[in-house]
Amino acid sequence: MLKEILNDAEDRMKKTLENFTREVMGMRAGRAHPALLERVTVDYYGSSMALSHLASISVPEPRVLVVQPFDKSALSAIEKAILKADLGVSVRVDGTLIRVSVPPLTEERRRDLVKQLRRQLEDEKVAVRNIRRDAVDALKKAQKDHVITEDDERRGQNDVQKLTDHYIKELEQVAESRERDILTP
Repeated sequence: MLKEILNDAEDRMKKTLENFTREVMGMRAGRAHPALLERVTVDYYGSSMALSHLASISVPEPRVLVVQPFDKSALSAIEKAILKADLGVSVRVDGTLIRVSVPPLTEERRRDLVKQLRRQLEDEKVAVRNIRRDAVDALKKAQKDHVITEDDERRGQNDVQKLTDHYIKELEQVAESRERDILTP
């Protein structure tokens, strides 16, 4: 029972970290990154599909993304979807591929992105703490129901706290790394 509670808490915390990492990589920084187009969905033959399912995305230059559709007939639909996503980028069709230019960010926009990043970090920290609370409540309930001993409960709470500290530190490292990327012109 103790192991199940700890494993569940760790799985949920890991998913929170993965989600946060995916979200912040999608934030626009000064450089081009394929994750910038990750959330773009394309209306293709009546169904909504992720851009990554319809095209390959590469970064030939620091400020340019190249989107090369697998199906050439999807070129205009992909272009419209990128424009519609309102990412603050310029899009140019170049034969059978699309060049997406990422303009440099202004200092004010960089500060706004850092504030947004920090807000998001705090939200994720709260989510990890809520997972900790749920795990501690489950441990207390298991001890109350005499499924685990008092010592196991105390040991479990210590383990849950260690997990919480570990994942909050990981979240902070991801945020710190991304903040450096955003602030670097």
